[in-house]
Amino acid sequence: MAELHVSRRPTVERPVLIAAFRGWNDGGQGASLAAGYLAKAWDARRFAEIDPEGFFDFQATRPHVRLEEGFTRRIDWPETVFFHARPHRLGRDAVLLLGVEPNLRWRTFSGLIVDFAKDLGVELVVTLGALLADVPHTRPTPVTGSATDPDLIERLGLQASRYEGPTGIVGVLHDACKRDGIASASLWAAVPHYVSLAPSPKAAAALCERLATLLGAEIDTGELDEAADAYVRQVSEAIAADEETASYVEDLERRADEIDESEIPSGESLAAELSRFLREREERPDEGPPAPAGQ
Repeated sequence: MAELHVSRRPTVERPVLIAAFRGWNDGGQGASLAAGYLAKAWDARRFAEIDPEGFFDFQATRPHVRLEEGFTRRIDWPETVFFHARPHRLGRDAVLLLGVEPNLRWRTFSGLIVDFAKDLGVELVVTLGALLADVPHTRPTPVTGSATDPDLIERLGLQASRYEGPTGIVGVLHDACKRDGIASASLWAAVPHYVSLAPSPKAAAALCERLATLLGAEIDTGELDEAADAYVRQVSEAIAADEETASYVEDLERRADEIDESEIPSGESLAAELSRFLREREERPDEGPPAPAGQ
């Protein structure tokens, strides 16, 4: 695994691997915000990374240049980094994987992650994702959880994954986990498509809360909740200035209120929203990056 650089080898106990990737799988940056928040809240320490050279087309995913101390230029390359944490009262260690969806060699990239997970003794892989959907920003963020293993579905109260269509690195990673016998599950938060470019702490908080339920842990989302409240206020103020958008959001709110609060949209319905946005993007290719895909 020459493309994997390990700076130190932590001692881990029954680790769970929690992964999030910026890009196609990260509508409103909900997944990457959630994973970054967990790394901070759990005081996670960086211990390994994947060399980006063989997995990125740097004309498509460009490195960034920034100044340090006002004059020293530094290039920041796309990172895929492993962090180790020992969350309070979780009863097991956590390995956090924060990265960017690669452009090249997805099978090799996923195989590298799975081989390292097996070497660490990872018992469960959980991916975080966020996708665009017809949901209002003023209502609770829907989160759906899915898996392919029947025992895991029953034990963790998830849904069977029946999604068919375009996929991202998350879907490829789950396929690699299945082939190598590692249990895996995916959590997806729905982000309002009309504010797709704004970072969504609300989606991040919802993912952390659902993850806590899945792991039987306590995750303090206080900071995310405060940011989510500010997000709702700011979006509401912006929408109020546009009569057409405000009317549309009111319609979404009515539809959301007609659904029992205990019901969470199925993975199939969220995937259907994804497919619709992909079709719209093909018709309007100059409008920016696509919505993230389901597994």
